[in-house]
Amino acid sequence: MIILQRKKLGFSAALAAAGLSLMLSGCVVGPKYHPPSAQAPSAQAPAAVYKEAPTQLNANEGWTVAQPADAKLRGKWWEIFNDPELNALEEQLDINNQNIKQYFENFMEARAIVREARSQYFPTLTAAPSITHSRTSANLAQNTGSGSTPQLQSSLYSLPAEASWEPDLWGKVRNTVRAAQSAAQVSAADLENERLTEQASLAEYFFEIRGQDMLQKIYDDTVAADQKAYDLTKSLYDDGIDDQISVVEAQTALQSAQAGATNVGIARAQYEHAIAVLVGKAASEFSIPVKPMTTAPPPIPVGVPSELLERRPDIAAAERAMAEGNAQIGIAYAAYYPNLTLSASGGFESSSIAHWLSWPSRFWSVGASLSETVFDAGLRRATVQQYVATYNADLASYRQTVLAGFQQVEDGLAEVRILSKEVQQEQQAVESAQTYLKLEQGRYDDGIDPYLDVLIAKTVVLADQQTLNGLQVQEMTSAVALVEALGGGWDRSQLPSPAQTTQKPDHADTTIQQ
Repeated sequence: MIILQRKKLGFSAALAAAGLSLMLSGCVVGPKYHPPSAQAPSAQAPAAVYKEAPTQLNANEGWTVAQPADAKLRGKWWEIFNDPELNALEEQLDINNQNIKQYFENFMEARAIVREARSQYFPTLTAAPSITHSRTSANLAQNTGSGSTPQLQSSLYSLPAEASWEPDLWGKVRNTVRAAQSAAQVSAADLENERLTEQASLAEYFFEIRGQDMLQKIYDDTVAADQKAYDLTKSLYDDGIDDQISVVEAQTALQSAQAGATNVGIARAQYEHAIAVLVGKAASEFSIPVKPMTTAPPPIPVGVPSELLERRPDIAAAERAMAEGNAQIGIAYAAYYPNLTLSASGGFESSSIAHWLSWPSRFWSVGASLSETVFDAGLRRATVQQYVATYNADLASYRQTVLAGFQQVEDGLAEVRILSKEVQQEQQAVESAQTYLKLEQGRYDDGIDPYLDVLIAKTVVLADQQTLNGLQVQEMTSAVALVEALGGGWDRSQLPSPAQTTQKPDHADTTIQQ
């Protein structure tokens, strides 16, 4: 307890001390926040599901589980694909991607709002110095009919200062700051989620281009083989050995393969342009060298299911949104309690500049006011109910986000596992089709079968090669999607703390972009 003695303390100091005492002893109304519980697969779940997690492609055995030393993805997750070109593109994306920049500026805005909320902890000080010269009318009633000369002109020199402060008795300001800090953490998690999305999109487009380059090679090889077949059949026809229909069939196959080879360029250009946008470059000034895809997906650490709650930024954002909603409830409850405002003003005032700042020219006043809403027609109650409903909606959104996260991981695990097996089967189909073509070509050369049978065999080989290439591309993009579902290399520990959200920005963060 603070005992005020007027003889030792001025009235203003006593009032300030009383207000400080009230603020320090004030309580925080509203519910206390507790992180929500979310049902995650148990530690035994990997035996049923994660045991078959495909994390490495073996040429003979398919997917195998990553070693315990690789239990977690790291920051630059794309480096596990061991492609220098992809690494360079991902580095450019983090610097030049405009969507990431937009989310970053949103985070900077959220940090500024935290500092705005914290400013309510402190008094507001204002100063309004003024100099006024005035002249009254000589024809006013009070200036006529007297023997003395009225004073028509006057001057007023004023240097006032005012201070006002509303102690945070019921935690309204504290809850406002907590809500702003939680909102800033939501913004930070949204930034990381957007960054992860853009990184994954770039990797997927990159492997799509590699697949298109492989498809181009398949078509180019097919065109070369069809050109030789056409030249051979035409030569045989010219020598009177073969018939004209074989020449036409060979020519048709050649022209069809040429058209297919030309068509590949459309998709490749579109994926290339999409990457250009991601890295912040004009499509006309960007290109990726041609390089067919020959690598298989790398080991992808999966970890235990419960870690997913700590590794996905969207889940972290949903949980922080709940913390923000909980603080909003406290703000609404604070409206039920009275507001105390402490105010003081003082300064110097004089009609002569010579005596403006002299001690007798001083003036001051100190006061306090207490306000309480007596009747609001249910406004406060409805406001509390509004934020309670918002919190409950945030809780449902959080749990739905968690469920969706586990679903995406399970989908990714199933997809890459099944695709690895399908790729092996399709590789065998390609080998069988090539054997079929070789045998049929021999029968045609021996004059046993017509060239139409060779053409059918070639069509089967080309179709199987296209299917295999599509599956390999899908296998790589599915691996990227699995990494994205696992949260990439992000971890909840990277989420800024409440104190970090309050930090002032550096000069670069306050520069207006041109």
